[in-house]
Amino acid sequence: MNPVESPPMPPIEIHAPDISLWREGNTGVPFVHLFDSGKPGPRVHVQALTHGNEICGAIAVAELLAEGFRPLKGQLCVVFANHEAFDRWDPKDPYSSRYVDEDINRVWSDAALNEGHTVEKRRARELQPFVDAADFILDIHSMSEDCVPLMVCGTQEKNARFAAELGMPGHLLLDTGHPSGLRMVERGAFGDATSAQRALLIECGQHWEAAAADVARDSLARFLGLTGLASPAWVQAHLRQPLPERQRLVRVTEAVVAHSLNFRFLVPIVAMSTIEKAGTPIAQDGEHIWTSPYDQCVLVMPTQRRIKPGQTMVRLGRLEDI
Repeated sequence: MNPVESPPMPPIEIHAPDISLWREGNTGVPFVHLFDSGKPGPRVHVQALTHGNEICGAIAVAELLAEGFRPLKGQLCVVFANHEAFDRWDPKDPYSSRYVDEDINRVWSDAALNEGHTVEKRRARELQPFVDAADFILDIHSMSEDCVPLMVCGTQEKNARFAAELGMPGHLLLDTGHPSGLRMVERGAFGDATSAQRALLIECGQHWEAAAADVARDSLARFLGLTGLASPAWVQAHLRQPLPERQRLVRVTEAVVAHSLNFRFLVPIVAMSTIEKAGTPIAQDGEHIWTSPYDQCVLVMPTQRRIKPGQTMVRLGRLEDI
């Protein structure tokens, strides 16, 4: 069983937008814009740049703001989240601007928010009131490896049903939470099965492929339509891609986490590919070998670029019809 070599650096096909025009916002919090229609309706929170090098969402959100979009009803909160990490974006070293001190998408428990003074925790505390006030959240992300778009529905079936209403992308992901900390889409009522508040995290594709920006644009347009903040005509005019023929659910059962820098994959790693037979060796770390726990095991969001102890290297999931 030989280790699989890391893939080459992917090309950068999109350009980071200039978001400096949107720094002041209208809320007193940098890069946070709140638009109130004056009519009853949901409070919708749309967020880009949760990670500073995931620029496809920033493109979609900057275009929305530049257009002067205003909601038909309810409220729309538009956020560029980790702007300090984004300020460090360098296409010659694109992985280094994911965050400054720590991953802002792992700090959303009350306990984590209330301790420490990292750049990301300070920013999360600024954003917390807007997140907690929302009825619906769309958090726009992308992935380090080449992969079809995914909708991360957190741990709640309600979010998977919400993604099915959205109609995109083709793969919906229900998982067991992230071992490194609570994600924003799982915070408070969003992680409560009995609450009507719902949150989605879309992974639009590989970070810098041109198609990822179109997925970000479409998910944003369709989300605003689904929540009633945009008219069907507006949505249709802003779409770039057709809906997938069908959606399927991947239910994550476990995560493969590196124990040391010696972690290696033992099979070719293609995101959303399947390992046909249970018991097939997938990865090795020292004497420990992970094997596929069941037939047709799906490899979800693998990474071969950031090996460190405690890093989730791949999730394993079952494929289900919706």
